[in-house]
Amino acid sequence: MATLSLCSTSSPSTALSKNQTFLNTLSVPKANSNVTFLSHSFSSLNLRFSKPNSLSSFVPKYSESEAPVAEIEADPEEPVATPVVEATSLEPKREEIFAVVMVGSRQYIVFPGRYIYTQRLKGANVNDKIILNKVLLVGTKTSTWVGKPVVPNATVHAVVEEQLKDKKVIVFKYKKKKNYRRNIGHRQPITRIRIMGITGYQDSPAVTLADLEAAK
Repeated sequence: MATLSLCSTSSPSTALSKNQTFLNTLSVPKANSNVTFLSHSFSSLNLRFSKPNSLSSFVPKYSESEAPVAEIEADPEEPVATPVVEATSLEPKREEIFAVVMVGSRQYIVFPGRYIYTQRLKGANVNDKIILNKVLLVGTKTSTWVGKPVVPNATVHAVVEEQLKDKKVIVFKYKKKKNYRRNIGHRQPITRIRIMGITGYQDSPAVTLADLEAAK
């Protein structure tokens, strides 16, 4: 029992010496200490601080994945050579002319180079040349030849192109209360002719715009 009491009690000098030793271990070592984690000097750390002069001098840095794409300047378009067309002597355009001609019992306005459909011309075959001499009127942009009733010596030259039939027309007959119904179709035979020219009207007296203004 006496031994235990001696071990449990300690003198105050012994406790102070232990505290002093513990504090020494926590104290910062001197500059010439051999501790490895403090052996590196601050001179080995390259720390650079630059103060920006202005906002305009700021140059953004991009990573490798965000590198700016260089724009490729397109080559200027090559000039296209325009073909030079030599001026050639062109024939003067013919004066536009028209005529009013009677074929059978109908009147038609005809122009050179165009075709018309007329009543069936009996005895005319394809590619036959025909002459229409019942010319009632001949006109241009500036002059007019009026027939009384026809223009003397004026003729219209044409060529037969086709003998055909017109579109079908339905004729329906009906009588009430008599049970009478009749449905009849009809196709009228016609001829297509192409106008080749108008001649022979120059010898007749013409009426011009100047004559009409003078008559007023």
